[in-house]
Amino acid sequence: MTDVLDELQWRGLVAQHTDLDALRQALNSGPLTFYCGFDPTAPSLHHGHLVAIKVMRHLQLAGHHPIALVGGATGLIGDPRPSSERQLNSKDTVAQWAQALRGQLERLLEFDGPNPVRMVNNYDWTSQMSAIDFLRDLGKHFRMGTMLSKDIVARRLASDEGISYTEFSYQILQANDFLQLYRKYGVTLELGGNDQWGNLVGGMDLIRKVEGKDVHVLTNPLITKSDGTKFGKSEGGAIWLDPEMLSPYAFYQFWLNTADADVVHLLKVFTFRTREEIEALAQEVQEAPHRRHAQKVLAADVTEWVHGADAVARVQRASEALFGGGELAGLDEQTLGAAVAQLPSATAAPGDELVRLFVETGLEKGVGAARRTLKSGGLYLNNQKITDGEARLAASDLLPGRIALLRKGKKNLAVVRV
Repeated sequence: MTDVLDELQWRGLVAQHTDLDALRQALNSGPLTFYCGFDPTAPSLHHGHLVAIKVMRHLQLAGHHPIALVGGATGLIGDPRPSSERQLNSKDTVAQWAQALRGQLERLLEFDGPNPVRMVNNYDWTSQMSAIDFLRDLGKHFRMGTMLSKDIVARRLASDEGISYTEFSYQILQANDFLQLYRKYGVTLELGGNDQWGNLVGGMDLIRKVEGKDVHVLTNPLITKSDGTKFGKSEGGAIWLDPEMLSPYAFYQFWLNTADADVVHLLKVFTFRTREEIEALAQEVQEAPHRRHAQKVLAADVTEWVHGADAVARVQRASEALFGGGELAGLDEQTLGAAVAQLPSATAAPGDELVRLFVETGLEKGVGAARRTLKSGGLYLNNQKITDGEARLAASDLLPGRIALLRKGKKNLAVVRV
């Protein structure tokens, strides 16, 4: 493998950093221990977290020792947002979310083998600290001017709502995490998103003041599209990793819909494809963009990483079956339901005329138009061509979930629900 820092830079996974030469020397001098933190401010991680997890995985593969921190304590406080105060969640809720995030991280990182990830929860040491300990042992080392000058704090102070002392103190708690992990596990590198730079540097400064030692900080960029806009959000909101919050089918489709201008960059960031493989895919984007092969590779690789190979196979079968390339009846109800969730729909009952259902779902403007399309061979029920203008929906036509798929031509789809 190439120098791991060069690899991260080539993939666009490095934003800000402390002394780069010193960090490179530390990475090349033997295994170091590093950590990255994830706050349970929601019941699931989302696609943005995959960037930091990807950096962790590259460093793990290079032989460095990873620690994944779930913020059971900092999740109770909430990192300040640019616009307004976070709503405080109950301790039980945060504990449940912390457990859910732990489960997701265990699937995304390598917890077995000779160099496994160690999982920690900052609630274990933060909950043991008294208010006096917080003020004397930590607060004494933080200068108000520095804390007030941080971008998000300054923006919140200038807003009508301001900022509470609770959220203002978050940066001290996160800095303490770095100090505690340095002391207990010898952690000398903290990773995080670029929006966390101020918090990460706070931990580095705290270790220098308390222990007299130099440590390192490295951030990954917040991913944007080629037009400069933020990369993310589906029609339903965030790109969650929990299959109950966003189905594997919708997750796959999100990546599959990547624009040609963005797909090569996202292959570097979100997949483990080699340079040679990505360069070959980039060539295909230039020479045969209509094949969308790079997008298919991106969607399959990220979906397999998050949801597993079986989920990819189900999603791909569903995608093919929707347009006549496979057997609809063989799909499970959950995958089929996710595949048709965004299609135009109408309610129906066995015995309804099929031509009228095409009108009710909006695929045809009227019964006469539907009959003309039928005569020309353009109407399908569950991918079977309809030849009888008087045909009606039968109970035997229903797929799992009591639905039936209507198709006009090659690409116009709708669903009826009984």
